[in-house]
Amino acid sequence: MEKLVTLIPLFPLAGFLFITFLGKGLSKNFIGGIGSGAIFLSFVVSILVFTTQMHGAHPTVVKAFDWITAGTFDIDISFLVDPLSAIYLLFITGVGFLIHLYSIGYMHDDEGFNRFIAYLNLFVFFMLILILGDSYLTMFVGWEGVGLCSFMLIGFWYKDMKNNDAAKKAFIVNRIGDLGLILGMCLLFAYTGTLRYDELFISERAIGGLPTEVATAIGILLFIGAMGKSAQIPLHTWLPDAMAGPTPVSALIHAATMVTAGIYMVARSSNLYAMTESAGDLIMWAGILTSLLGATIALTQNDIKKVLAYSTVSQLGLMFVALGMGAYSTAVFHVITHAFFKALLFLGSGSVIHGMGGEQDIRRMGGLKKHMRTTHLTFLIGTIAIAGIFPFAGFFSKDQIIAVAFEENKLMFLLSLVVSACTAFYMFRLYFLTFHGKFRGTHEQEHHLHESPAVMTLPLVVLAVLSVVGGFIGLPHAVGESMHMHWHWLDHYLDGTVVMPALHMDLNTELMLMGLATIIAVGGIYLAWLKYSKRGELALEDKDITSATHKLMLNKYWFDELYNAIIRKPVDAISKALGSFIEPKIVDGLVEGTGAATDAAGGKLRLLQSGSLFFYILAFVVGLIALLLYI
Repeated sequence: MEKLVTLIPLFPLAGFLFITFLGKGLSKNFIGGIGSGAIFLSFVVSILVFTTQMHGAHPTVVKAFDWITAGTFDIDISFLVDPLSAIYLLFITGVGFLIHLYSIGYMHDDEGFNRFIAYLNLFVFFMLILILGDSYLTMFVGWEGVGLCSFMLIGFWYKDMKNNDAAKKAFIVNRIGDLGLILGMCLLFAYTGTLRYDELFISERAIGGLPTEVATAIGILLFIGAMGKSAQIPLHTWLPDAMAGPTPVSALIHAATMVTAGIYMVARSSNLYAMTESAGDLIMWAGILTSLLGATIALTQNDIKKVLAYSTVSQLGLMFVALGMGAYSTAVFHVITHAFFKALLFLGSGSVIHGMGGEQDIRRMGGLKKHMRTTHLTFLIGTIAIAGIFPFAGFFSKDQIIAVAFEENKLMFLLSLVVSACTAFYMFRLYFLTFHGKFRGTHEQEHHLHESPAVMTLPLVVLAVLSVVGGFIGLPHAVGESMHMHWHWLDHYLDGTVVMPALHMDLNTELMLMGLATIIAVGGIYLAWLKYSKRGELALEDKDITSATHKLMLNKYWFDELYNAIIRKPVDAISKALGSFIEPKIVDGLVEGTGAATDAAGGKLRLLQSGSLFFYILAFVVGLIALLLYI
């Protein structure tokens, strides 16, 4: 198996290198086949690795090569294969392959097609390094790699300055989080002498001797890194702007890869977080506030991709709520189902945009279900799944988060229900305004409306199937036991890899919570249907909005404006002052003054070099006499 593991990241790296250095002049279909094939091969090997973990194989560390040795600090590039990394490998490469396949059709007419596929391959390579790394430092290589690739992909259409600004924003905001992650790793190494997962959590249990306050500090610092990568308040503002990139980028970043890295890192560190309640509380509250923020903003957005972007922010918040309550496997469960239905929704939105000739405003759509039947049906399945309707995937994973909240924190339980209701409403608002009613675009757009090619619709169908059946890997505990089935396959699979929650819930309570969550979701769907389908109301134009609350949510609670006022403008003012006075008057003055003084001194001293032998002898004698007198 050791040779197989190293192949998983090697295939996308080879694809990137081939396309970058040998791809010029080759057909787009061939380049697309190389890029997609590389990820498919990684997916096949990931299945083989996953099956070994399913059959009870012990966690395995596979060394690739030596890296850093300095005193007692010894780190090599090694890969850790255990149930957590294996399950992540499976959906990252699986969903990643479908996104690559979709990109062949979506980006076929783009002049930068080769560059785009190469970037996607490199992105998946770094994500695999992040997941497979056997230490925090190796993980950090992948962590920074996906940050770099996201910068390149978000700003892919670099001729538009807005895209460049969005890419820079994502890069800078993530650097803020990364500083916390680096400090957390430094503190962890200072107290334990290692950054390797097996030494920290499996064998020597090096974290066992950490003082609680140190464990809390490390946990908070690591979470700051997760806040940046997984877009938690207040470092969430970059993710909606990441919509500037092509739609497959949105699916790749928002569904199965980069934004789930923070969830992975916290889940991987579950033994550490189990030692500190304070860090868990911080994670839980940051998660629920982010979830509410994203859900309420999504209620008012009119860009089809922005709605889905804020939906991602909200769903990530729910995952962190689960992590903060110690339900690590529950968070991973929602990561998996979210990868299926959110990738489906983003790719479905890309199909809509493709059919609409680039239009993204849902106020200019409507009635698309009769023109784009496959896109319509698969998008509907994704919408039902994220709304949490039985038996679709989102029902099981979101219901488990709600169940954990019911046992652990009743306020979190109530707020989670609010998020659930908002999710059902804004997603069906999006669905009805896009696919129902009369077409509201131009005659030219209506004339060119068409279904996307098979290379784009096939991934939609596969993801729709996964969005239907994916939740059955996590049947509710009491329900599964009552049916004499394996109570929760995923919890059983991850047991021993992450700290497991102690759930004590009887069948009646579990059924009651499932029914309540369903009623809440159906209520949100009904309100959306009543408003946007039966009554045929349309989303308001910006100029017609009079409600202060609506304006507040439409403008994203003015976070960007607030950051501009309290951070960007003061920094710009300081920079301007430094540039207009400190630098030219003081810094340049010191530099130029030193040069001028040296030049003046040289001008005087050069007079001593007169060329007169008599003067030189005289100076020598005078100097010798002075030296003797001094001695």
